[in-house]
Amino acid sequence: MLEIVKREGTYLWFYFSVQLEQLLPYWVLGMMLGSAVSVFLKDRIHDTFRSLGEKKLGALGIVAASVLGIASPLCMYGTIPIAASFSKSGMKDDWLAAFMMSSILLNPQLILYSAALGTTALAVRIVTCFLCGVTAGVLVRIFFRRKSFFNFDGFEPPKSRDTDPNPLVRYLKNLGRNIKATGLYFLIGILLSALFQRYVPSDVMTGLFGGNEAWGVLMAATIGVPLYACGGGTIPLLQGWLWDGMSMGSAASFMLTGPATKITNLGALKIILGLRHFLLYLAYVMLFSLAAGLAVNLIV
Repeated sequence: MLEIVKREGTYLWFYFSVQLEQLLPYWVLGMMLGSAVSVFLKDRIHDTFRSLGEKKLGALGIVAASVLGIASPLCMYGTIPIAASFSKSGMKDDWLAAFMMSSILLNPQLILYSAALGTTALAVRIVTCFLCGVTAGVLVRIFFRRKSFFNFDGFEPPKSRDTDPNPLVRYLKNLGRNIKATGLYFLIGILLSALFQRYVPSDVMTGLFGGNEAWGVLMAATIGVPLYACGGGTIPLLQGWLWDGMSMGSAASFMLTGPATKITNLGALKIILGLRHFLLYLAYVMLFSLAAGLAVNLIV
């Protein structure tokens, strides 16, 4: 029995160490980039978005809003008060929908993490998240032109924790919080990936997520709901699944439904959407992720 335990431990350490060696540089660079954007560029990004509201861009503003949402480093609980301040300044709900949707799905830090999955997966993630934001904005513009989609009552602009007068100290404190918030999830993700690689046959993963079948895309979209806790923590899982035969469309669906239905994000969104609009949001996320996954499988 002891020999079996030692042997299995050796196998698991091999899978764990190989993936840790491959992904650690992306995680470290992601931490550094994410903190740099948060400390030095966050206000500029949000000021740029606020200034766009003063221009008569019409529907084109939805595109800009989706891009700036991806560039924003804030989590959803940080994004909502910012969006509330945008709304109070007169910004339309369609722009806010595009900004918030893409902000939920992607940020500069997660972009760098996702580079570990390869250029194709990275491009798919950026494009699908951007289009998800744009589509959300367009739908709100069409169906909620004359009525409000969000309710930001009671939200005030967030207080920044990056207040130290020394720029280097501000950056290092932010970096420390970033590492504390994501480090454990990153290691858990690698451990889960090692367990999958050791004990789940690759043909099982191929059967679930492989090929161009709608079933694989549906499974990936569904499993993204309970498994997604942290963007960095899911990268090891996705890398292992892609090695084992997961289709790119299934990966796209997982990368959309995961952050969009992350429990902390859902809790924040329920507050500002109300039950009816919240259910519309969930239906939109699932339908868009399925359509995007099928489209990616046809193209890639």
